[in-house]
Amino acid sequence: MPSFQQSYRLLKVVIGVTSSATAGAVAVCYSHENKNGFLPAVLAAWTTNHSPSVKWDANWDRREPESLTQPSRTEVDSKGSQESKLEGVKATATRHLILIRHGQYNLQGATDEARILTALGREQAELTGKRLKELGHPYTVLVSSTMARAKETADLIQAQLPPEIPRMECDLLREGAPIPPEPPVGHWKPEVRQFFEDGARIEAAFRKYFHRADPEQVKDSYEIIVCHANVIRYFVCRAMQFPPEAWLRISLNHGSLTWLSLRPSGRVSLKFLGDVGFMPADKVTSS
Repeated sequence: MPSFQQSYRLLKVVIGVTSSATAGAVAVCYSHENKNGFLPAVLAAWTTNHSPSVKWDANWDRREPESLTQPSRTEVDSKGSQESKLEGVKATATRHLILIRHGQYNLQGATDEARILTALGREQAELTGKRLKELGHPYTVLVSSTMARAKETADLIQAQLPPEIPRMECDLLREGAPIPPEPPVGHWKPEVRQFFEDGARIEAAFRKYFHRADPEQVKDSYEIIVCHANVIRYFVCRAMQFPPEAWLRISLNHGSLTWLSLRPSGRVSLKFLGDVGFMPADKVTSS
């Protein structure tokens, strides 16, 4: 009778033959045996022969180092000179963007100035501010839309944070209709002109705030942006390179946290999407 080790080695051969005969299947590789001769390390090469339906655009923010440098005629043959240029434009820090939807507000207001937060909306904003304080990151700026409900939410959040954090407001972040949604919905039909006007503005906001760090930035930054559901949903789709028309499929609660990290390589990761786990259940609303 063969020993355990002999049987095990035979099993490895059989698995190897089977794997090579099933192209496109999961390839299983055994890298080594442990000291007892069994329980090997397993590597699953599930991406073998897989072609993505949509490839990631590494230069989505037009800040890929190679696209920012053009060698002169005298430098074409100078590899060292070109590498030096590339190092000079490479990002080294990560930008963390924490997007916050405003608190619940008075939907009956006839003007923006009248659409202020409800009592519950103010509670939500305070809870969001406390959550940001608990996270304890070195926040570098607090930006808000210029609409009343966003400014009021930002005020309440700011009261929970260190006073030295710079505060800014931006018209580009105002609520709007970013792009016709797919699939369309029957209960919400803005005029085509609204998509044309709002879409350009919201896209401009995306290009202003979403990009990898400047080469001069040496430390990771944490930026808080208080704005609106449609704007945040569109930002998420654009940053993750999802179809932007999918924005209306995402639901966001009032006072929720959506956190995106923009890496020096241009990779983008979504850490939170509409997080309200820090709120009591009876304080959570979306409309």
